[in-house]
Amino acid sequence: MSKSELTEFSITSREMRALEQNAEYLGVSRLQLMENAGHTVALEVASRFKPESSVAVFCGLGGNGGDGFVAARHLCAMGYNVMVFLAGKAKDIADKAALQNWIALQALRDSIAIQEVYDSSLITKTDAQVAIDALLGIGAKGLLKPPILQLVKRINMMKAFRVAIDVPTGVNADTGEVEGEAVKADVTITFHRLKHGLKKAREFTGELVVKDIGLPRSFERIAGPGDVSIVVKTRQPHAHKGDFGKLLVIGGSETFTGAPQLVALAALRTGVDLAYVAAPEKTAQTIASTSPDLITLKLKGSHLNPDNVAELKEYVEKSTAVAVGSGLGLHRETWKAVKLVVDVVEKAGKPLLLDADGLKAFAEFKKPLKVPLVLTPHSGEYAILAGVKPPEDLQKRISEVQKTASKLKATVLLKGAVDVISNGSRSKLNFTGNAGMTVGGTGDVLSGVVGAFLAQDADPFEASVAGAFVNGAAGDFVFEEKGYHMVATDLIDWLPRVLDDPMSRLKVRKAGAATG
Repeated sequence: MSKSELTEFSITSREMRALEQNAEYLGVSRLQLMENAGHTVALEVASRFKPESSVAVFCGLGGNGGDGFVAARHLCAMGYNVMVFLAGKAKDIADKAALQNWIALQALRDSIAIQEVYDSSLITKTDAQVAIDALLGIGAKGLLKPPILQLVKRINMMKAFRVAIDVPTGVNADTGEVEGEAVKADVTITFHRLKHGLKKAREFTGELVVKDIGLPRSFERIAGPGDVSIVVKTRQPHAHKGDFGKLLVIGGSETFTGAPQLVALAALRTGVDLAYVAAPEKTAQTIASTSPDLITLKLKGSHLNPDNVAELKEYVEKSTAVAVGSGLGLHRETWKAVKLVVDVVEKAGKPLLLDADGLKAFAEFKKPLKVPLVLTPHSGEYAILAGVKPPEDLQKRISEVQKTASKLKATVLLKGAVDVISNGSRSKLNFTGNAGMTVGGTGDVLSGVVGAFLAQDADPFEASVAGAFVNGAAGDFVFEEKGYHMVATDLIDWLPRVLDDPMSRLKVRKAGAATG
């Protein structure tokens, strides 16, 4: 691989996993990707070795092993003498696509020698000319365990040409680090893009070859279930209150009592442990009387004002993220207070989301902050923030949002028929959602979802992409149920479904296509 190719944009293991899941959502299944990957490996071997050469394929129980099964099948069809060593018992293959390809190998047992190695004592000697490492994929980290450890040692002892699929087993795909043993490959065939750590592990990767497996680059720009999966925190049995974040919502006024309530309720449904709502006294009392799940901070006055800021400091410190703006109103004192609140949040080092009137106030003193910042304008608010109306043309719209995000060193989520999300260097589009979501309050639900992810320490860009997808998908479920007769609280009821099973929207779509 040339030096210029090595410096091209690389991808992390988590980004690649998200992309593969998104691809399935967009219609390209894991089975298709696995078939393409395994066939690519077989073709690479065939370009270097003549038919009837002997090939040993060492396979794990996961997706990487599935790539190996496919490669073995194709090499057999090309006239190679193939052996497959499975690191474990076939009954433990949990990956559905890998299992399907393992089943396909069973009809070839007369042509392919297959051995299940569930104990290191079962490893037999082989003098194959080619050894293919399909033991562990890009998600594997840490020290290798038996029998994979012994199989790696056997591969390294062989006088064979060693081919690693995606990443040599034992090499951390993100850092390039090796803890203990790792396959020392002569060539590593990695898919779609170069994995970030491979450039730092040349001692183990050998020659690097990047191959396409049918993932269009445009898929990288589309939000999907994979983006949700990488930000949702897994709950362990020993979890404690507060482990999943505390969001402080500052909003509301005499006129707008429901907006901050929607933000906080959406955040709770998304998974934060606590949601505080700081609102003018009468507004907070109204919220407290209707939402026992929320903790309300009753601020003196009929609107947010500079005198409230001292009282807010304690709750800013208690929280893991702050969302400001929903229903604040346009009182001049409120705009002054927003600047003071932003200063307090920045000094406390907390992630900040600004929406609605909070965003409009920020437009008057806008500047890059020293904390993670997410801005969630619709087109009208974006014009106030950036001083220019966002273009109708989608590509120009993306460029415009990217420019503003870069200038403010923030993540901008421009809401619309197609949401545009950018942090200045990365941009994505979200296509979930429908025209029924023009009803008031759906943007507040979005703020609650994104704010919850921020409170759980998610990357601001990833939180915004995931939040846009989740909010829109919830709206799509409501549409399936009620048509355009939706209200914002309907979305909150559907958030758990989307969060627990981000691919569920695809299942509904498939069912509709089957009956349509």
